[in-house]
Amino acid sequence: MITVQDLAALRDVIGKARAESTIALVPTMGALHEGHLSLARQARRECGFVVVSIFVNPLQFAPHEDFSRYPRRPEEDAAALEAEEVDVLWAPRPETFYPSDFSTAVEVGGVSEGGEGAVRPTHFRGVATVVAKLFLQVQPDVAVFGRKDLQQLAVIRRMVRDLDFPVRIAVGETVRDADGLALSSRNAYLSPDERRRATALPRVLFAARDLARGRLPLPPGEGRGEGVLDPAELARRTREELERSGLAVDYVEVVDVETMKPPPSIRSGTALAAAVRVGKTRLIDNVLLMPIGETR
Repeated sequence: MITVQDLAALRDVIGKARAESTIALVPTMGALHEGHLSLARQARRECGFVVVSIFVNPLQFAPHEDFSRYPRRPEEDAAALEAEEVDVLWAPRPETFYPSDFSTAVEVGGVSEGGEGAVRPTHFRGVATVVAKLFLQVQPDVAVFGRKDLQQLAVIRRMVRDLDFPVRIAVGETVRDADGLALSSRNAYLSPDERRRATALPRVLFAARDLARGRLPLPPGEGRGEGVLDPAELARRTREELERSGLAVDYVEVVDVETMKPPPSIRSGTALAAAVRVGKTRLIDNVLLMPIGETR
């Protein structure tokens, strides 16, 4: 693996690789965990040449958020990527990635407006801008993102569609610890007691998923199951259970994974998404209520 910090050098490396291989990109902000590494492995299955970027993007943090204390572990991250046989670590310098007079932003409407977008109004503008720059720098054939950041995934897909980026978006499933908590770099902020309390988030989401899957309407002509929950009712019950578990809830939403809008009913591609606070740490998670492509 080689580490590249200069854009001209990156383009030289990518240009040579493209003659023989397709290119995959895994964008990250570092502090790598097994979730990130699983995306790198998926990228290797997708393409012959893998680039992982590490850049803590200031544009997606509001002034009161944790940009300055976001975990940074460059040596450990490089060693982990080396072990995964990643080809290139793209670690651009902040001062060259965003020059002092940088004044361009990418704004993706619609899919960015609820959920995280409502709580963090400038967040997805920063995400779309950094990802657009990474796509132009690396020019990947495939980019791999995790389903844990569900709304981010929808924003990137819409940006790719609307701006005709020649890149296919591949999705990696959420990786969880043994206690069910979705892997996140921010989990390092949790004290042991907070970690224990945080496990209520996946537990409640999975219970809600099981409830929804067991009470979906039956096909026409076969009657209807008793106690069918509509999306708003399922979200309400989930919020109440999270609050009973001692978590401060930012939002709970049932959404279509493509549009991030509330669906009229629980159907293929419907997810239950939530954001909570445990102490000073903010966590997000989601579960698919019905697998994409499945019907009942």
